[in-house]
Amino acid sequence: MRKGLLMMGAVSVLLSLTTILNAADDHGSIVIVFKDGHQQTFAMSEITSIDMKAPSAVVYRDGHKEKIPASEISRIEFQTSTLSSMAPGRNHFLGKWEVGDGSGHRFYITLEPDGDARKSIGSTHGTWTVVDNEARISWDDGWHDAIRKTGSSHEKRAFEPGRTFEDEPSNVTAARNTESKPI
Repeated sequence: MRKGLLMMGAVSVLLSLTTILNAADDHGSIVIVFKDGHQQTFAMSEITSIDMKAPSAVVYRDGHKEKIPASEISRIEFQTSTLSSMAPGRNHFLGKWEVGDGSGHRFYITLEPDGDARKSIGSTHGTWTVVDNEARISWDDGWHDAIRKTGSSHEKRAFEPGRTFEDEPSNVTAARNTESKPI
């Protein structure tokens, strides 16, 4: 039963990828994010398909294949050069952020590659993802935070339990990634 469900999922992903690859322009890319956090990027103009049958492989236009262990894939992301040049991607938000609590005190939010989030106050565990060019964090205690780029700096918007990311935030403070990143 489990093998059948995995095969149905793989076929579904393959059909979706084929549709996207056929519709994509030559400037897009596919980013495969593995469970351990490392990533591998493929230019859409260079590949013809992704074969999800064991062993999984990326098939290039010139005919060669690159094997990818499907059991190690966390997710597959699609990017276009125009979007990624204008908006911060997932890697932009990784790391330890110093933010305000809305009462003049500071605390830390750490965003991990696997989608886990930690903070140094309150309920310390949550999960995060990038939506509308901002890191959206859902904490186990019901609070939600969003870290977004605003000009050359960042801000953290906090939403108390019962509010959504579309509501007015409970507070807005500066946010700063404390970990230096390569250029």
